[in-house]
Amino acid sequence: MNQRPSIAFAKFAAPQTAANRKGTVFVLAADDGGLSETAAAYDPGKTLERAFPVAEFTAKFASVVEVLTPQASSLDRLVAVGAGKVSGLDEYAWTKLGGTIAGSLRKATDVAVVLDVVGASSSGAQAASLAAGILLRSYSFDKYKTRKDKDDGQGDKAEPKKPAKITIHTADPAGAKKAFAETEAVIDGVLLARDLVNEPANVLGPVEFAARAKELEALGVKVEILAEKEMKKLGMGSLLGVAQGSPRGARMAVMQWNGGKAKDSPVAFIGKGVTFDTGGNSMKPASGMEDMKGDMGGAAAVTGLMHALAARKAKANVVGIIGLVENAVDGHAQRPGDIVTSMSGQTIEVLNTDAEGRLVLADALWYCNDRFQPKFMVNLATLTGAIMVALGQHYAGLFSNNDELAERLATAGQSTQERLWRMPLGPEYDKLIDSKNADMKNIGGRYGGAIIAAQFLQRFVKDTPWAHLDIAGTAMGALSNEINQSWGSGFGVRLLDRLVRDHYES
Repeated sequence: MNQRPSIAFAKFAAPQTAANRKGTVFVLAADDGGLSETAAAYDPGKTLERAFPVAEFTAKFASVVEVLTPQASSLDRLVAVGAGKVSGLDEYAWTKLGGTIAGSLRKATDVAVVLDVVGASSSGAQAASLAAGILLRSYSFDKYKTRKDKDDGQGDKAEPKKPAKITIHTADPAGAKKAFAETEAVIDGVLLARDLVNEPANVLGPVEFAARAKELEALGVKVEILAEKEMKKLGMGSLLGVAQGSPRGARMAVMQWNGGKAKDSPVAFIGKGVTFDTGGNSMKPASGMEDMKGDMGGAAAVTGLMHALAARKAKANVVGIIGLVENAVDGHAQRPGDIVTSMSGQTIEVLNTDAEGRLVLADALWYCNDRFQPKFMVNLATLTGAIMVALGQHYAGLFSNNDELAERLATAGQSTQERLWRMPLGPEYDKLIDSKNADMKNIGGRYGGAIIAAQFLQRFVKDTPWAHLDIAGTAMGALSNEINQSWGSGFGVRLLDRLVRDHYES
């Protein structure tokens, strides 16, 4: 895996010290404001400012201009990053600026970032957000590239790239360090989720995924792993039916972080963890099937969230449950037309074995509700292609039986820019999954596929406040942006951490 940059915080350097700085320096330029006096001290020859008109640099947000410094300078490079209008610099904007800086590092190893913008105060929170963007953008999944540090293609052995040492110069380094301690815990959760989604399915099956969840015990998370024997005893016929075609046994990981008051009911997050989805006997087309290693993006997000909450010592009681199966094809695989009995006692006619994620979640939701009686349940799943038809890849679908929970989730999504769009539920859709042969069927008609999947899940939550996030378009094959260049995005970790932080910590 690639080595991440190290982050440190320091006071702004005195003018004489700044002028003699070595390595690479990044400064921030405000729209129509140019460089602050603090930033200009790192460029006494005004090399950058002379380059602005030539490069037509107007400090538009996330724009970049760089110069090689004169021979007399001790610096290697000077880089200006446009901060745009100061009034638009919210938390996520600072994070994106950090990502822009990381995208312009190249081979720099000694880097200073001067966090001082004309018209904006320099706070510890801003520095922490900037650092978060640097770490998120710096991530890459190159674990299996054996040639990355070998021949450079010209017969010479290439030197391994050293991780950058980045010092963020700010007016409040102590505040920045304190804020970053919590921020880094969340970022580590995001990167864990990305790793899990990016892993190939031959390496990460249900058993191996459960073992990764078990590692959270080092942070103080209580983790139980249910094997097939335990799940069969509990009556989880819906989940186990999906797994029966694979020689790799199903697992359920039950994670508990008890950081709140003992009397407080927990909040709960449930993730779909189909480590590979062939579609079963209702097999998917071969084209693009390799992407189905990411069909456990919901479970990855829940695991990353539990890491984040434990690492930052969140003052909340939280349960994370992930149902882990492989949907494979062999003589034992589930057939279209089979009827299974879920843990709830409700029977399900399986008309399409590729509508399997909802079958896994049905038992996971019921188990969670029955055992923990949480304040609410939020499940995450790469559930339907239909949600991508509706929303593309910029929003995840939000379905909920509770307006307050839905509003809080949507607000957290706006703050973190892991955005959600609420979709409808209703009896007109629910009746579409009624079955002549069982209590329900696992698919409806041709239209409204994402809604019908949500209606199916709602039959397993009783009256508990609940939300379903369909993250099929945002968790894998994610769009590249300032803070993510990875196929697996880790979507959901920052969103749900913000939900817990803002509303459910004591």
